[in-house]
Amino acid sequence: MARNRRTFLKSALASGVALTFGGARSRNANETIRIGVIGVGSNVKIGGKGRSDAKAFASIPGVRVVALCDCDTDNLARGVEDFRQRGETVKQYVDFRHLLEDREIDAVSITTPNHWHSLMTIIACRAGKDVFVQKPASHNLLEGRKMVEAMRKYNRIVQATHGPRGNGAIEEAFEYARAGNLGKILSVRGVNYKPRMSIGKVAGPQPIPKACNYDLWCGPAPKKPLMREYLHYDWHWDWDTGDGDLGNMGIHYVDACRWALGKNELPRRVVSIGGRLGYEDDGQTPNTLITLFDYEPAPIIFEVRGLPKNAEFRRGNWTKNVNESMDRYRGVRIGTIVLCEGGYVHGDAAYDPNGRQIKKFTRAKVSTKQNFIDCIRSRKSDDLHTDALQGHLSCGLVHMANISHRVGRQTPDGLIRETIQDDKELQETFQRMEQHLAANRIDRKRGPLTFGAALDMDPKSERFMGAFADEANRLAAPVYRKPFVVPEKVSVGPPISGSQGGGPALRWSHAAMDGRPS
Repeated sequence: MARNRRTFLKSALASGVALTFGGARSRNANETIRIGVIGVGSNVKIGGKGRSDAKAFASIPGVRVVALCDCDTDNLARGVEDFRQRGETVKQYVDFRHLLEDREIDAVSITTPNHWHSLMTIIACRAGKDVFVQKPASHNLLEGRKMVEAMRKYNRIVQATHGPRGNGAIEEAFEYARAGNLGKILSVRGVNYKPRMSIGKVAGPQPIPKACNYDLWCGPAPKKPLMREYLHYDWHWDWDTGDGDLGNMGIHYVDACRWALGKNELPRRVVSIGGRLGYEDDGQTPNTLITLFDYEPAPIIFEVRGLPKNAEFRRGNWTKNVNESMDRYRGVRIGTIVLCEGGYVHGDAAYDPNGRQIKKFTRAKVSTKQNFIDCIRSRKSDDLHTDALQGHLSCGLVHMANISHRVGRQTPDGLIRETIQDDKELQETFQRMEQHLAANRIDRKRGPLTFGAALDMDPKSERFMGAFADEANRLAAPVYRKPFVVPEKVSVGPPISGSQGGGPALRWSHAAMDGRPS
């Protein structure tokens, strides 16, 4: 099977370590940890993740949320009001660079759009702050590795929040499977069947919300006209700022898949099949995608589906009853399944081939946020559930899949089937995708699937090789908008410090962003 998979991947080509912290002191259990939250979030459509993270951190004993930051002052006001209603006050910042100069802040929680995650983490590390960065920790391969370098260079605690790694029972289940208790692992399947309706289509550029500093909002991304109805949230479906649903919801289970295999490097090959189907809107990212990550001895196959199970649900708002409207794979709508010779593992249990539960796992672990606080006190980075390296590697799978899709081209189903015929697992997954699209009555002549490029990866250098490598590597390291630039060497310049205030903060922050000495 492995030989056949390698053969097909080669022929397809889109159809044509524990750290030490010498400079950082441990904190005693009674010392208050002071946190600033960057990115409060909008209440448009779904609410604000930053607001919920601020509330969660504020509820941990020995922790105070002392500052909020958002480049949209309407969003910022909502977050401040949350604290006012509890009888608390917080500092307010519009520019995160000013927040990072505040010496009364020990750590930051970053809950911005994806394109800011790694760059803010790098700058925060240089500013001497520990970092809790929301998923996905990076927006491309290059900056993810630079984030890891910054964590190590400046001896910071950096927690990425992907996946179920705070769940001890799932950890125990994966260990059980890797130990061979169910026989050899055949494959790890990730499924993300989550409803994603159209975001609509606008006729021309839309007005930027008056309360938003759009220059700061764009940051390293191109500052271009707004070509969608909502600035907030729907950035997930724009390649310049988001990573599609694979990087939005799917990252949690992509991370779990890699965790299940115990792999601590990128796979050597990737190929994807999918598209944005079922509607025409301003979104760019696929709402239907299957990806094969060719690890040895067992691959990861991940599925994203944003459409409901059939066309009947598409006639209304299918998000109202998710459990009824969405497909399932082996009874799972969202999650990770480790398929073995003698059964499978899902969630906190192991099952025989007939789906009968044979073992339940119960290991307990502290929450990811509590784990972050504990590690700030101890300075033991190897105790983190998901440090910057683990976050980078799981994000790397997302980026590899998306790059395969973006480098690929639209291809007739028959040619796709012919190319993958020697890989039974991928073939079976593709057949189910075809059935799913047929049930949704998708006109395949108007919307053929994109057969992603079969890309080779050098896990050591984290660069693509072979055919399409130039284009793939360009997407893995895009051009940043100055001065919001990830430095080539994160060690350039001393750790950032300075007084509060507009002028000095802007000067040192620009130096941090483009690598020039302060």
